[in-house]
Amino acid sequence: MKPVKVGVLGLGTVGGGTVNVLKRNAAEIARRAGREIVVTRASAKDLSKERICDTQGIILSTDPMDIINDPEIDIVLELIGGAGLVKEMVLKAIENGKYVVTANKSLIALHGNEIFAKASEKGVIVAFEAAVAGGIPIIKAIREGLSGNQIEWLAGIINGTGNFILTEMRDKGRDFDDVLAEAQALGYAEADPTFDVEGIDAGHKLTILASIAFGIPLQFDQVYTEGITQITRLDVEYAEQLGYRIKHLGIARKTSEGIELRVHPTLIPERRLIANVNGVMNAVLVKGDAVGATLYYGAGAGAEPTASAVVADVIDVVRALTSDPENRVPHLAFQADSLADIPILSSERFKTSYYLRLNAEDKPGVLADVTRILADHHISIEAIIQKEPVGDETAIPIILLTQITLEKEMNAAIAKIEALQTVTGKVNRIRLETLK
Repeated sequence: MKPVKVGVLGLGTVGGGTVNVLKRNAAEIARRAGREIVVTRASAKDLSKERICDTQGIILSTDPMDIINDPEIDIVLELIGGAGLVKEMVLKAIENGKYVVTANKSLIALHGNEIFAKASEKGVIVAFEAAVAGGIPIIKAIREGLSGNQIEWLAGIINGTGNFILTEMRDKGRDFDDVLAEAQALGYAEADPTFDVEGIDAGHKLTILASIAFGIPLQFDQVYTEGITQITRLDVEYAEQLGYRIKHLGIARKTSEGIELRVHPTLIPERRLIANVNGVMNAVLVKGDAVGATLYYGAGAGAEPTASAVVADVIDVVRALTSDPENRVPHLAFQADSLADIPILSSERFKTSYYLRLNAEDKPGVLADVTRILADHHISIEAIIQKEPVGDETAIPIILLTQITLEKEMNAAIAKIEALQTVTGKVNRIRLETLK
């Protein structure tokens, strides 16, 4: 049987790593796929740039369309990133009858519905395992391994940059800005770190995970995103003293009213395995009705961890090249005509527990005023801790942990607490999940 010919768009970190893995493990990959897989063409903006991969035997070009329009290419690997011109490249490849493998989370989260519809029309596959959590095979696990379950919820550390920052803040008592600067120097964060620290990157990934978990269309615009820029060293320390750790989580939960899609800093009990995922590592916790809770852990980025997922997709595509399109695993786990239009809940309808930190004057009745406001909004208090003033401050830090409540009620209560003359500044609110 003749070899399957692959064209690679982009020879950066992931593209270079993918070429290396395909070449180094060629014999083992052929044994698994049943056919030899060969990279015959690749494109890059600057052909003179030094590469991490061996390009010997590969025809190089600066124009990705040379690959997309080559009738000899069977599979196109889109490893450029971004969601602008890349979308048109992928649609053109599909139009030309090419199978596509991508590591591009923003492309899938923002344009996946259109891309998958076009792929189904043309009878080809678009594979995207590497788009979420790097080398962790989380998409295959949910789409295939857990296909007998009703997924109840999932929660994931799916951005390594944010996890590195929070880990350093906890382990070394450092401030956010200080650690962010180091993350940029180490290459973990971009010069403009907005996508990482404001939760947009995690939001793209959560969009994909929720779609395959619950059988809903991709809806990034419905994801609530909140970053970690307001997390202070004090919050990290207080959480630790209370037996919790702060992680930047993507959470998708199916309720009787609809689906919660949210990315935000979260207090989780320190005894949970996911609370002990540190540095740039990723982890996703998935709760199915039959299997219970399952945890998937590994490298969320990097040349070869991500290449591991890309190459696994290539092997799956090769195995399916001669199969009937109607009998393939659906792109989003559920048959396309069975995707459900389940409502996505607004943030005001979220239900969770909360950590609240406020600074109040050391006067009689202040705490009573705060607890009365919470009670008026049906918010029960789990614990209250009063700390010593910090530095030259005269106001006293008060930390409260609440039981599960409706976010709409919490928003109203916080507004009233901040309006008290005895409370200075803003109330710092972090959601709390036990992940039972």
